[in-house]
Amino acid sequence: MDDRVQQAAVSLVEGRTLRCRGAWTMPDVAPVERALRRMTWPARSALVFEASGIEAFDTGGAVVLYRALMEARRQGCEVSIQGLRPDYAQLMSLVSSHWAAMVAEVAPRQNGSERFRASIRNRVAQGAGALEFLGESATALVRLVASPRRLRWRSCLNSLRLDGVHALPITGLLTFLIGVVIAYQGAEQLRKFGTNIFIVDLVGISLLREIAPLIAAILIAGRSGSAYAAQIGTMKVTEELDALQTFGLSPIELLVLPRVLALVVALPLLTAYADVLGVFGGMLIASNQLNVSFTAFLSRFEEAVALRHMLIGLGKAPFFAVIIALVGCYQGFQIRGGVDDVGRHTTISVVQSIFLVIIFDAICSILLNWWNL
Repeated sequence: MDDRVQQAAVSLVEGRTLRCRGAWTMPDVAPVERALRRMTWPARSALVFEASGIEAFDTGGAVVLYRALMEARRQGCEVSIQGLRPDYAQLMSLVSSHWAAMVAEVAPRQNGSERFRASIRNRVAQGAGALEFLGESATALVRLVASPRRLRWRSCLNSLRLDGVHALPITGLLTFLIGVVIAYQGAEQLRKFGTNIFIVDLVGISLLREIAPLIAAILIAGRSGSAYAAQIGTMKVTEELDALQTFGLSPIELLVLPRVLALVVALPLLTAYADVLGVFGGMLIASNQLNVSFTAFLSRFEEAVALRHMLIGLGKAPFFAVIIALVGCYQGFQIRGGVDDVGRHTTISVVQSIFLVIIFDAICSILLNWWNL
């Protein structure tokens, strides 16, 4: 604290005089504000604010002092200020003249229970909005099935190219490396027990049934789901969606359904592609680390890895695709602000897509285990 300026303070003397002293500035006035909130004002009596002891004064101090004046008047006190320097009084006059606008712009701070209730209301509203969007998409899909000519085939094929063909390099590389890692880590354990050939079971079942479809879905969620949210959100910010509705075009049919259908076709194909490259990576490690030749690997693969494992992995892919596409498009339609809002909802779309994909995969694993599949 500066030696020349005392800390802001306030004290009530004999119930009629409120002495104000020290520095009533933004950094120093917080203790005074807390003390004034706890103060019991004398009802229906004259109250004098003795302000000659104020040594420094700024807008923050003026707001606190004026708020105290208003609170005292609400309690029935006849309030007056004495000893305030002319320049400080001018600042007080400025604050009082703009007080209504200042109160309107500053929202009252909510307590914990109010924030909790507001959060619950927001979650319920978001859930209702998501269900409404899902219903609109389902209705549009029914109309599309009844009249296939309504489908925008060019948009669908373009999405298939962007989300399927262009995703082949990164999907293939990552699943190949995943197969290498699984086989390499498994080889260290299997070598100890002389069961080298069981590397085929480890790589084949884990990749085909769980890892390859899940990795492909996560990649597509980060790559395509985020792109859906950003593209639709940008169109909404630039009012292109409003223009489409003005021309009588449905944004669901034009923007959502082509992406959903394209991803439903692309993701199973990417999963099959990931299966092949992941198993090939495991074959390389099995040959180099465990002396399991390609011929022995493939022979054991045919015996040990049942067809149902591959079908289960491929069967999950269309559901993953629907989740990713709908979440990405929905978050794009939720964008209300500018560029910052586009980035925020794009991030939300990726997080929600991956979360829902993993939840769905876990539910499938539990159900398939119950059914002994």
